[in-house]
Amino acid sequence: MGSATWYGRGYKIGYGMRYVRDRVTAARMSLWSIVSHMPPEEFSGLFTEFPRSLRCLLADWLENQPWEFINGSDAFCTSVASGMLAAMLEKLRGAAGSDGQQCQILQQISGVENAYRRDPLRLVAVLRAILDGEKAAVLKRDRHLPLSFHRRQEELKFSLGLQRLQHRVREIQALRDGPAASLQPNVRDPQLKTEAKPPESELPSLILEAVKELEAAKQQVLKRIQIWKREQQLAGNGAVFEENLAPLQKRCESLVEVHFQLHQQVMAASAELGPELLSRLLERFNEVLSSLVKSSFVVEKQPPQVLKTQTKFQASVRFLLGPQLLKAAAKPYTVRADMVTEKQARELALSAYSGTLSESTGEIMHNVVALETNPASGTCCANFKNLLKKIKRCERKGSESVTEEKCAVLFSTTVALTPGNLSVHLQVLSLPIVVIVHGNQDNNAKATVLWDNAFSEIDRVPFVVAERVPWEKMCDTLNLKFMAEVQTTKGLLKDHYFFLAQKIFNDHSARPEDFQSRSVSWAQFNKEILPGRGFTFWQWFDGVLDLTKRCLKSYWSDRLIVGFISKQYVCKLLSTEPDGTFLLRFSDSEIGGVTIAHVIRGKDGSSQVENIQPFSAKDLSIRSLGDRIRDLGQLRNLYPNIPKDQAFGSHYNKEQTGKDGRGYVSTAIKMTVESERDQQPQSTAGGPHDHPQAPMFTPPMLQPELHPESLQSVLSPMCPPAPFCPPSVPTGYQHPPGDTSINMMVSDSLGSFSSPSQMLSPPLVMDPALPRCQDIAFRNPMPFMHNQYLPGGPSPEPRDEEMPELAPFPPMVEAPLPSSPQWMPPSMDLPPSSDFEQFLHDMELEGPALCPPFAPPLQRTGYPSPSTSCWGSGESRWDDNVRPGHA
Repeated sequence: MGSATWYGRGYKIGYGMRYVRDRVTAARMSLWSIVSHMPPEEFSGLFTEFPRSLRCLLADWLENQPWEFINGSDAFCTSVASGMLAAMLEKLRGAAGSDGQQCQILQQISGVENAYRRDPLRLVAVLRAILDGEKAAVLKRDRHLPLSFHRRQEELKFSLGLQRLQHRVREIQALRDGPAASLQPNVRDPQLKTEAKPPESELPSLILEAVKELEAAKQQVLKRIQIWKREQQLAGNGAVFEENLAPLQKRCESLVEVHFQLHQQVMAASAELGPELLSRLLERFNEVLSSLVKSSFVVEKQPPQVLKTQTKFQASVRFLLGPQLLKAAAKPYTVRADMVTEKQARELALSAYSGTLSESTGEIMHNVVALETNPASGTCCANFKNLLKKIKRCERKGSESVTEEKCAVLFSTTVALTPGNLSVHLQVLSLPIVVIVHGNQDNNAKATVLWDNAFSEIDRVPFVVAERVPWEKMCDTLNLKFMAEVQTTKGLLKDHYFFLAQKIFNDHSARPEDFQSRSVSWAQFNKEILPGRGFTFWQWFDGVLDLTKRCLKSYWSDRLIVGFISKQYVCKLLSTEPDGTFLLRFSDSEIGGVTIAHVIRGKDGSSQVENIQPFSAKDLSIRSLGDRIRDLGQLRNLYPNIPKDQAFGSHYNKEQTGKDGRGYVSTAIKMTVESERDQQPQSTAGGPHDHPQAPMFTPPMLQPELHPESLQSVLSPMCPPAPFCPPSVPTGYQHPPGDTSINMMVSDSLGSFSSPSQMLSPPLVMDPALPRCQDIAFRNPMPFMHNQYLPGGPSPEPRDEEMPELAPFPPMVEAPLPSSPQWMPPSMDLPPSSDFEQFLHDMELEGPALCPPFAPPLQRTGYPSPSTSCWGSGESRWDDNVRPGHA
């Protein structure tokens, strides 16, 4: 299996699972590191002509030699084989000195030397067969070879080809200089003796063979540059990327040096070649040099692939042959950056980047930068710090949205090369870019970039990408993205892929193996809304990525989160488990939520699986997931049977007790989930639940079914008299058989309070004759109620029975600020229909940044909904859109 074959197939599929498995150790793993741990009997048939004990001593040195690429029996191959035999014997003698069976090993080394000294090419064939057998065994077991092995083989192939080219140049020179020069040893490589002078008639054929090998080496360099660019694109999805360009630059410079040497020999032999052959050879030389020069102009640092207008971005381009070829100029060369559409990029590619750009599709500030050569580092670069000011959209295809429109940055320059003062126009395109104007487009733009990075091919027409891809490749892409975003070594599992397949294909009856032959389309990935939901598959998956990256990285890395599993399958798993067994899964109906599913068993032995309302990243920033699990006494064992303190103990935060350095008593927020069977009927005074964990401070809340008169003595010091108080804003969830709440806990050093009224002194609670403070800023804190304070000042006393007869509010002196429609009291009339429609139309024209959308209809789920029992958190919060004095 040659390296070129592997690169062609491997990069077309976006690396696949074999790359994911190698992502951590790819740079260090060798073929021998795998073979040495396999049973020896699998390789018994390989060591008939070479001792296995010597193979073990050679270890990975053997695979770092170009045995596979020495094909032929000419003087060059024989000379290289002799040099490799001498190097191997030296390596074996050095390794035998530290071996316990030194005498036996030295005898085997001597036997190998005697057997292959006269025929080193036979040794090459034997060792090549051994390596082929080892590769076949590893492929049979793992279905892939280490990535580093392929890279090393490709490097060996180029290095040997370059040596052969240098040998050809010396042969041609020896033929021209005469018999005396042909007998001189090679100064650069003493082991390579120059061949005897060939007949003079063979000079044209020898030059033609050398030019052919030069073109093959050029193709190998261009292929390596393309692979580097493909790796750079895959790095946008999280793949490991060796971005060091120094080895590539060295290749280009070495090949250009040999090109000039061969070109010089051809020009010297022009009389023997004839004008017609010389013309064809010079044309081929120019094509080789032009291809190398143009391909060596690369984007070293790509601009962001999701780019927002009015945002600065950085990029850099590098000319690999610049230090070697750029002619010194009085004025430094400059590189220009222009934004181009997909259509313009396609036209440039079809013209082999020889045309000029007619018009830029976007305005980039500071888009001309000097191309500078650094003698110390040996690099030639242009570094951009730009500002994309605006973008001019082109006509889109069919149902294509703005976030599916791809463009790129075109970097271009014109330089003069030495020797010959040849002027060359250089152009290179960046990776595809999606330009957005608002942050809410970022999610869909990332989907376009992810799909293009994963499934584009080398040498494609910009920016063509497949509309459908095999589901197996999509799994590899999602896994790679997940591991890179979360920064974890724990990837997705087969069960996770099965759940994701059920979700994206909307098929819950198929088996896991049924999805392996299916293909997924771009529309299924991020255009079609999931059934029964308000979002696409990618929008949901990206929400999981963001939540895990921000709040759940350590939990996922410890394999405490099942995550990708359906609610129905959770019920099947937990229904037979003991009471208190629980697991963590990502919400299927909400973007960016994680929920706890746990078993509740009744006295009759019946089981019920409850799913607690999902926690968002904001919820987990208030109280971590580990602390929430510790708070819930009904959670006992993590599925299948791990005590929760053993599983989550390292994730608990230390609770602060007593007083802090300023003398304040410390407080803590606790979470509780009360099932329906545990709830007790509340008294009309609004007494709190009796929680066994710690004393709660629960300010009294006005319930819709209670009469205000019965609570007036409690509310009068805290709530200003008003004609009415609206009920609590609905949370958007059905009230379950249980209720979730976050409660403020006060340190036990203060003692327990049996009721919330004890927090206020009895005279303040019971004596209505005391004066009440009319200043809002000095009233006692309580949960904020929307539109609590209305224009015109408070009415004398609340009289619910007289609410329909209230007089209209006095007119406002100042014109109200324009705002989105808010809740209005029953006594206020809406404006006339025509005025109201005109108002909506005007706000619509102002755009989404000035007019927020109306709230969507409340989604009803089966989760317990949260409520707060402490002032200043939860649903009782300040709303900037609802201010006192404004309706």
